[in-house]
Amino acid sequence: MAAAQTILENGWVYTGHSPAPRRADIAVDGGRILAVGDPGTLSALVDEQTRRHDLTGRLVVPGFQDAHMHPVFAGVELLQCDLTTVENAEEAVEAVRRYAEENPDEPWILGAGWSMDQFPGGTPVRALLDAVVPDRPVFLQNRDHHGAWANTKAFESAGIDAATPDPDSGRFEREPDGFPAGTVHEGAMDLFNGVKPGTSRDLAYAGLLKAQELMLSQGITAWQDAWVAVPEDGQTDTLELYLDAVQAGELKVRVRICQWWDRTAGRAQLQPILERRERVAQAATPERLTASTVKVMVDGVAENFTAAMHHPYRDHHGHHTDNRGIEFFDTEDLKGFVTELDGHGFQVHFHALGDRAVTDALDALEHARSVNGVTGNRHHLAHLQLVRAEDTPRFAELDATANLQALWACHEEQMDELTLPFLEPDAEERHYPFGELARHGARLAAGSDWPVSTADPLAAIHVAVNRVGPGERREPLGPDHQKLSLKQILDAYTQGTAWLNRLDHLTGTLSEGALADFAVLDRNIFELPAEQLHSARVLQTWIDGEQVFERAADDAEATA
Repeated sequence: MAAAQTILENGWVYTGHSPAPRRADIAVDGGRILAVGDPGTLSALVDEQTRRHDLTGRLVVPGFQDAHMHPVFAGVELLQCDLTTVENAEEAVEAVRRYAEENPDEPWILGAGWSMDQFPGGTPVRALLDAVVPDRPVFLQNRDHHGAWANTKAFESAGIDAATPDPDSGRFEREPDGFPAGTVHEGAMDLFNGVKPGTSRDLAYAGLLKAQELMLSQGITAWQDAWVAVPEDGQTDTLELYLDAVQAGELKVRVRICQWWDRTAGRAQLQPILERRERVAQAATPERLTASTVKVMVDGVAENFTAAMHHPYRDHHGHHTDNRGIEFFDTEDLKGFVTELDGHGFQVHFHALGDRAVTDALDALEHARSVNGVTGNRHHLAHLQLVRAEDTPRFAELDATANLQALWACHEEQMDELTLPFLEPDAEERHYPFGELARHGARLAAGSDWPVSTADPLAAIHVAVNRVGPGERREPLGPDHQKLSLKQILDAYTQGTAWLNRLDHLTGTLSEGALADFAVLDRNIFELPAEQLHSARVLQTWIDGEQVFERAADDAEATA
């Protein structure tokens, strides 16, 4: 056997094949793992050209793979009016004022990241923005991107007033006279598209590279981009951005493009989706980039009462309303086009947050199987905030993967003030039923939905194990049987998502012949108390056997 290009030694290695890490060395050459062996046993693979990398007791894990994120949107927003770090309404308004002052030539103030729990009722008003930016339109999406906050100039520019009806797919918060109050939900945001500036190609490309830089710092070596639409006239094509990055040699991570199924475009959109899948297949290797997944958004989100539920939402007095949320597709139509996509070999990636949306998505997959047979397309349902007990066994039965956003499975203001009070009294017990899904044999994958929340896998791992937010001292969310073990959630974030990405034969575990994609953590997390899991940090990230990220020495020492 030829000598290795690199030997990583004197550390812990979690291969994914055993219950816990072991002391081991790793030999890497040609972008792949040559061997994983006990300390000192790989000396035959060392010559004078071999680089020896001392891990100094750190832990090597397979590279994290995020099964659901929006990196281009998120990267662009980091370059615009970024509200992700503000902690209250006053800070949000001040951040908008400051950004507008520093960017006097921007015709619109665009950005995102505010949290609903920072405002009364979760709905900020236009007057707050008018006070600091009265002369230009302002349009700021919230952190879950299912709503936005606009000022009066923005409504005027879009021709929206008291007489404007709510669209079928969304709604406006309104003042007593009917004029929009400032917060818009779901499809109502689309009414600004005709006047709001689009994202230029250069800004979008810069956003992609900015996102990649941040993801590499968090040990993420692959992702699914959960919203890549066929562009309308004048819009930047995110699919072409990825191809440009591949051609330029700047796309280091492995990406699965999820082509967006437009709820207004009908079956006519299938042909361009097929053509775009083929375009990517001709221009990029499948190890780096594919477009063989279609994203279907079945419902909205619970905190604005648009997640589709079997039981109606309750009002502020605990009484049932007539609102069961929004289903964006007729159930028979959903079954029809999902069956067609499955027949064409697409993986379907569902946004299914409410329990009725989960039922509808599973019903669609069951119908597709009855028509097409078992196709092996590796379909998955993301979010899963509420799942009925009778639906949890169906995941394994239908080979549907549970795509977990584990960071959300804890008590926090948005959960406790804007969600749980408006659901059934026992809803907390059914929230994010990860443990139950695992016990019923469901395959688990994991992701973040970044920029809805941080993409940091270690923060999400902490919550999956504890059901408590990082650094928080609250009661766990729901019963203990919904917790996952450290191995379960780490495997979901590595080999589970690798399976979804059809990269499981190359990544997701540290095995001889696998691609050398891995992260080096500052400590062995299997030796940490559960409540300290969030304290671990990624020190290095490697892809194809090359180090693509290293934390600065001062930062690394601060985490030790």
